[in-house]
Amino acid sequence: MNKWILFLLPLVMLAADSTPRLVKEVRHELVMLPYYGVFDNLSYRIDGSKVTLFGQVARPTLKTDAEKAVKSIEGVQTVDNEIEVLPLSPNDDRIRAAVYRAVYSQGPLQRYQLNTIAPIHIIVKNGNVTLEGVVSNTGDKSIAGIAANGVSGVFKVVNNLTAENQK
Repeated sequence: MNKWILFLLPLVMLAADSTPRLVKEVRHELVMLPYYGVFDNLSYRIDGSKVTLFGQVARPTLKTDAEKAVKSIEGVQTVDNEIEVLPLSPNDDRIRAAVYRAVYSQGPLQRYQLNTIAPIHIIVKNGNVTLEGVVSNTGDKSIAGIAANGVSGVFKVVNNLTAENQK
């Protein structure tokens, strides 16, 4: 029977027999991808020597780059790539930029721009926005959701941000 442990940034679910080294290396390879950014969300599950990749990416090449990077890790035998490539859309691109400005221009959220890896990921698909990642507190989570909701052309916002102080 496998027990699952859940981590964020990126999300990882591990089987009880997974090694901490493999978890660390997979995370490292994914966050070091050259075009991985605020408009992408990558997560993974490790089950022994099999890694399953999940998430959404704005650039099709990032999906294949993620798979290649993880396949190159010693101890990984198979990679199941379930990453979704978001539709190419000028309207979604406009919404991405507008939501980014709206969220990161909020005073309490400006400090998150300084991080090397963006803690708030903005996923836009057909005018629907999903916020993913980890913020310091529930207030920051609420501020981000309200800011995203205020952007013109957004149909719906799903706020999946997790607050560090949230139980």
